[in-house]
Amino acid sequence: MTLAVVRSRALDGLSAREVRVEVHLANGLPGFALVGLADTEVKESRERVRAALAESGFAFPHNRRVTVSLAPADLPKESGRFDLPIALGILAASELIDAARLDAFEFAGELSLAGELRPVRGALALALAARREGAARSLVLPLESAQEAARVPGVDVRAARDLPQVVRALQRAKAGDAGTPPELPRAQAAPAYQACVPGAAPDLRDVRGQAGARRALEIAAAGSHPLLLVGPPGTGKSMLAQRLAGILPPMAAQEALESAALQGLARNGAEPLAPGRHPVRAPHHTASAVALVGGGSPPLPGEISLAHGGVLFLDELPEFPRTALEALREPLETGRVTLSRAGRQAHYPARFLLVAAMNPCPCGWLGAFAATGRACRCTPDAVARYQGRVSGPLLDRIDLLVEVPAQGPEALLATTPGEPSAQVAARVATARERMQTRQGAPNGALEAASLAASMALEPQARHFAQAAAQRLGWSGRALHRTLKVARTVADLAGSDAVCLAHVAEAAQWRRALGS
Repeated sequence: MTLAVVRSRALDGLSAREVRVEVHLANGLPGFALVGLADTEVKESRERVRAALAESGFAFPHNRRVTVSLAPADLPKESGRFDLPIALGILAASELIDAARLDAFEFAGELSLAGELRPVRGALALALAARREGAARSLVLPLESAQEAARVPGVDVRAARDLPQVVRALQRAKAGDAGTPPELPRAQAAPAYQACVPGAAPDLRDVRGQAGARRALEIAAAGSHPLLLVGPPGTGKSMLAQRLAGILPPMAAQEALESAALQGLARNGAEPLAPGRHPVRAPHHTASAVALVGGGSPPLPGEISLAHGGVLFLDELPEFPRTALEALREPLETGRVTLSRAGRQAHYPARFLLVAAMNPCPCGWLGAFAATGRACRCTPDAVARYQGRVSGPLLDRIDLLVEVPAQGPEALLATTPGEPSAQVAARVATARERMQTRQGAPNGALEAASLAASMALEPQARHFAQAAAQRLGWSGRALHRTLKVARTVADLAGSDAVCLAHVAEAAQWRRALGS
């Protein structure tokens, strides 16, 4: 046989489309041609495969014309993940292994010059795509990648150390066998969720005072509402933000897999995420719009997608570039981002919990004189310009605008610790269970039609909401978001109906910035 077909996958956003690696050997002028919209990394596989075959003791067909086609031809292919399937295709076309046996597997792996298998980017995405399509074939991956992909239930993932191990397994197996060769052990699956170790995350008990900000943090965690903390330097804004992830309810299995898959797609941009841990991303305020929402060629996920299922903390919010902040508008509404480039489009989930922090003025001491004795020297125009760096449309998409006031020494030196995160997390989990039972999603993710069905708004509460919206000049989005916060306040109180007190509390979190 001079033609062999090996199946693999190419990353396309968070999905991974199937690729047929077709290898043909022909008489004629010797050469090695690789076609199918391959980038530089893929084209360089010719030299890696040639050396790996020779070092592994297999003959490379130097006297034949080798043509490798990566189909479909219009799908861009990147990285060294096709080294292993190309090498196996050459051996199958040379009749050194049974080509029919290859149909039961999908292969991905980068080869070293010595024939060892190196991990590939996006192993979890490969396994998730295989499961969506029925998982009819076993995945053969390098050891590290296989351990990552094995977290996806329902997919048979096999681990391999090097090229000779894979070839030996395929040579010893008989064509038509249903079983997987014993030389390729099943990868050990990591748990889909793993509880956080007590004491590993910062605890809310460390925050002294700030009862209003702590309450807002609890509401934000329960209903997944965006949050903005405004206050002078040193009032605990960063402390509060860093403790938000510790009171979030555990991630669902599918959400945890999606989050981990996004971390795996990042190229040198994400730390390995422990199973089930909420991601927390805190980019510096010099980050560009591309760094926040994603981009590049091929389009890679940005900070908002790497924070999917977790927390995105933007400290010093007015210092971020205006274009970067405005790029957050659509993802805050839709929970996803579409990156369109010339000839390429990628879709990534981006349902994150935004918590931002800022000073009230350029010097930071506006309103802090009573507690600190430091007076603000900024002019009203300077204050307005500084606060105006955060646009009205972006503020309209933030549910909770929270003042974090300066505190005196007596409050900071209080010996009585605050309420621990565990107690707050228990209330948050109970409220989130009510939301999941009622509508299958947190209140912050509800659309207008779903919210209307979930509100059970009492007449007095409805009248108050209408009067507040008219008096304070709320937009339709602001009114809608206030009602979602009120629904969360009612869920925290264990109430099926949304009462006047719930709407009144929600309304106080929508005060204009600087009021």
